[in-house]
Amino acid sequence: MLTNRRTVRIEWGDCDAANIVFYPRYFAFFDASTQYLFEAAGFSQPVLQKNSDFIGYPMVDTRARFIIPSTYGDDIIIESTIAEFRRSSFDVTHKVYKGEALAIEAWETRVWTGRHPDDPARMKSRPVPQEIIDRFKKG
Repeated sequence: MLTNRRTVRIEWGDCDAANIVFYPRYFAFFDASTQYLFEAAGFSQPVLQKNSDFIGYPMVDTRARFIIPSTYGDDIIIESTIAEFRRSSFDVTHKVYKGEALAIEAWETRVWTGRHPDDPARMKSRPVPQEIIDRFKKG
């Protein structure tokens, strides 16, 4: 499976009063990392929305295991990959490294969505397009 890695510098605003990253900030990093993963595969959200019945891939479940804290000024590496595709949902894993050490493991389940056929103001799950699955499996 395709894996994307990106470096994130921890900013002052990411930290709490104890100078460690406030945990919700990591989930914002992971959300952006999923988008960068799709872009690395050649599928940006704006292009998908323009060229198909695609609205987005909202998160329906998430969790994380925090091992090593990060503080202001640290550079972390976020490694993201699709762990599994199902009919209309998929699992994303994120691993955060501080240097060589694993600092965080995180998991997301997301659902591929398009416009609801009875009400275009709503969304409805759709099968993940085979082209998407094939591109990720190719790496």
